[in-house]
Amino acid sequence: MTNSNHKNLTTNQGVPVGDNQNSRTAGHRGPTFLDDYHLIEKLAHFDRERIPERVVHARGAGAYGVFEVENSMEKHTKAAFLSEEGKQTDVFVRFSTVIHPKGSPETLRDPRGFAVKFYTEEGNYDLVGNNLPIFFIRDALKFPDMVHSLKPDPVTNIQDPDRYWDFMTLTPESTHMLTWLFSDEGIPANYAEMRGSGVHTFRWVNKYGEAKYVKYHWRPSEGIRNLSMEEAAEIQANDFQHATRDLYDRIEKGNFPAWDLYVQLMPLSDYDELDYDPCDPTKTWSEEDYPLQKVGRMTLNRNPDNFFAETEQSAFTPSAFVPGIEASEDKLLQGRLFSYPDTQRHRLGANYMRIPVNCPYAPVHNNQQDGFMTTTRPSGHINYEPNRYADQPKKTLTTKKVSQFFTVTVW
Repeated sequence: MTNSNHKNLTTNQGVPVGDNQNSRTAGHRGPTFLDDYHLIEKLAHFDRERIPERVVHARGAGAYGVFEVENSMEKHTKAAFLSEEGKQTDVFVRFSTVIHPKGSPETLRDPRGFAVKFYTEEGNYDLVGNNLPIFFIRDALKFPDMVHSLKPDPVTNIQDPDRYWDFMTLTPESTHMLTWLFSDEGIPANYAEMRGSGVHTFRWVNKYGEAKYVKYHWRPSEGIRNLSMEEAAEIQANDFQHATRDLYDRIEKGNFPAWDLYVQLMPLSDYDELDYDPCDPTKTWSEEDYPLQKVGRMTLNRNPDNFFAETEQSAFTPSAFVPGIEASEDKLLQGRLFSYPDTQRHRLGANYMRIPVNCPYAPVHNNQQDGFMTTTRPSGHINYEPNRYADQPKKTLTTKKVSQFFTVTVW
């Protein structure tokens, strides 16, 4: 019986492969021919299958879904994807552990990454956070040292508690985060029953140029569940990837995990009135003073078709803003605005935004060109701006001063 869907094995050049089980040799026992193109191509590609591992958040799992607005935020931000009740936006989400490498157990006491990419009509917006609402440090200058202390000893290649406790005890602002990390929430049971947080303070700007500080919070629809040390040890003895497996199986079975998005909003005028810095990522805001306001719900409903192509090559950056959402004065956030896209260029190349999972749904028009792995085909003679040609991209934004400290982007 002939299978009409049968596909012949080919080389990367599209040439049919005659034999995929035996190399070409000089006689039955002779040496291999160097002109065996299929052999050389197959080995050479295999030698290059790996790309640099993320320096943090290496172990992760991802899924696609949709975010639906339940309460319009148009009064507070001009971000189009938050403007209408019922408005839906496609998302890609990656969950992760932070310090340990790919293949490490998902039962370790470690913060969890919670990164969401919104494919909005105004471009991609990345909300790159963690499960816990605060962080170890408040200044990006300390980030490399913090990570070095948590990573394995450069001599023994073994993680050493003396190293990270040495750093943390000499870094007093880490106390709040350590209190959270060594609480019951230090080992989430899985990703579907885990909270999320934007960690940093951001700014929302409405269509009138009025700005407010904002903090983001994700709450799982199934509630928060964590593991005791004994439960974690029992799972770890049998399964290093229990959280990845759980997320994949839930979606395959149609038991779609969901999270509600809440925000806390603060007038800019409160900045100087408080006895703490509201832009300090080691601090939380009082929910009594700044109550949670529900924005909408995110539901994950589709697994990636290929882990490497989609989850491993997904690239998030806190600097991916859309009109109406901006960075605050948070010094740790300011460092992340540079470091995240910089590490993506290192891992994936200058054209990482052309990888399908990272491509915005919004049209892209600029004069950036060439570079390793260019896959688009720009046309036309004009690759600069300003220019006098009606069909070429033009600068369309200006800035408006709204106070002695802040300016906002006007599109």
